[in-house]
Amino acid sequence: MRLIDLSSTVDARLWEPEPVTHTVMSAVEGAVHMTDGMRKNFGIDLSPDAFPGGEFLTNDMLYLSTHTGTHVDAPAHYGTRPDGEAARTIDEMPLDWFDRPAFVLDVRDVGRSTVDAEDLHKALDRIGYAPQPLDIALINTGASAWAGTKRYFTEFIGLDGSATRYLLDLGIRVIGTDAFSLDAPFGDIITRYRESLDRSVLWPAHFAGREQEYCQIERLANLDALPEPYGFSVTCFPVKIARAGAGWTRAVARVAE
Repeated sequence: MRLIDLSSTVDARLWEPEPVTHTVMSAVEGAVHMTDGMRKNFGIDLSPDAFPGGEFLTNDMLYLSTHTGTHVDAPAHYGTRPDGEAARTIDEMPLDWFDRPAFVLDVRDVGRSTVDAEDLHKALDRIGYAPQPLDIALINTGASAWAGTKRYFTEFIGLDGSATRYLLDLGIRVIGTDAFSLDAPFGDIITRYRESLDRSVLWPAHFAGREQEYCQIERLANLDALPEPYGFSVTCFPVKIARAGAGWTRAVARVAE
């Protein structure tokens, strides 16, 4: 099997709406940190020079959102279920949702900021694929070309409520996108709401998850590297963070040679 990395990189040098802080402890600093700890906690007086080259181990401290980089949103991210019960968090999701056959739908030419159920139906017809329950659906919007810039967070294509429900009704439980959000851009949503006062335009893709449980993978990358629109599988296990609404993932496609 050939492995294709579908993940975007977490990089504190790139622009994010919630900035990432990345502090590196060098190997030299690690030696000082370790010997100070040994002295304070165990009474052992050891010089950093005791380690080869005066170096111990590096360490990295990061401050970032669970929605930075490629990540999986759990149902808890979308809010409380209609029955009043709390939705499942990322550590509670079944692992078999995240290692499945997958297919990719190209919506880059729709010419709008949102796609609907009819758009997805046509995209499936074009590739001649019949999704199976628990397949992973990937949406190629072309947005990953702008990753790391402000444009990435303001210009992309999202799913409307009908498109999201269309996939869920096919038995899909994991929907991925290369865009910042599965919904339309924030500015687009606000503009349409101001014009219509229609509450159904407010983050319909996310809120569909209150009615039918599913997970999103947001901020994928490299979807153009997939040689065919189906016939491959995706592994995207989320990091197990207790009580969290999302967890980072290293999404990888497996393609038969």
